[in-house]
Amino acid sequence: MVDLARRNFFRGKKISIPSAIRLPWVIDEQHFIDDCTQCGECVKSCEENIIVKGDGGFPEIDFSQGECTFCQKCIDVCKQPLFIDERANSQTAWRLDIKIKDNCLAKNNVVCQSCQDSCEPEAINFAYLLSKTPQPQIALDKCNGCGACVSICPQAAIELNPKLAPILITEST
Repeated sequence: MVDLARRNFFRGKKISIPSAIRLPWVIDEQHFIDDCTQCGECVKSCEENIIVKGDGGFPEIDFSQGECTFCQKCIDVCKQPLFIDERANSQTAWRLDIKIKDNCLAKNNVVCQSCQDSCEPEAINFAYLLSKTPQPQIALDKCNGCGACVSICPQAAIELNPKLAPILITEST
């Protein structure tokens, strides 16, 4: 088992939290780290060139390079059992937190709606409030996690991070 936090500590790197965005439909982070062979086939197969070698040599998604089209070629070339079987029935490839940072042009009274224009599922809309510059609103239930809004943002103001899995507490009897 590879412990990236420990590896980063010994390298003197700042430990980044949350973890990287892995390939779509990965079972979970620890399973991915334990079983990924870092062969690079997923990186080569990505037509959008958004899969990059990240920390520790493990593949991760870099939405600043473009969006995911959910073609599943990265999954098809992977020889390891890293992905959920129900992906065909699942509309969500990732569980992501979306944040629009304060450097967003609209938040600074400059009209910009490029993220809305690139959002095919219409998860980002702009609300007109009291004669002010329209402000971005995110409907998380509509977001498919494609990342199209990230690379198109002129301020790099949209941040996508993996949601941490909930901790399950069981009672001892």
